[in-house]
Amino acid sequence: MLERMKKPPIELKFAGPAQNRDKAIAALKELGFTEIFDYVPWEDLFPEYTRQELPGVILAGSRIKEGITQKQLSEMTGIPRRHISEMENGRCNIDIKKAKILAKALNVGYKVFL
Repeated sequence: MLERMKKPPIELKFAGPAQNRDKAIAALKELGFTEIFDYVPWEDLFPEYTRQELPGVILAGSRIKEGITQKQLSEMTGIPRRHISEMENGRCNIDIKKAKILAKALNVGYKVFL
């Protein structure tokens, strides 16, 4: 964790030989520098979604990406349209059997729905 400083931290960018990268990072760490990673946790960007709702969001996004309606997905999978709607809205869990059926129809890995 960064300590509070009177002056704001500075950001450095370097270019050089790839074989010396690790040595340069080690030297900077000895001087008190830390690496900064450019990512933000998804929970911070989308606080309206909880982990419980996430499979439904992924289902809706995958369906929209494929350009199909809930009715079309229902016809492709044999899962009632009402159940697809409930899964997308987080009111119904997606079990492993349904996840595999949906994944095949939507061209994604089934684990994204679990």
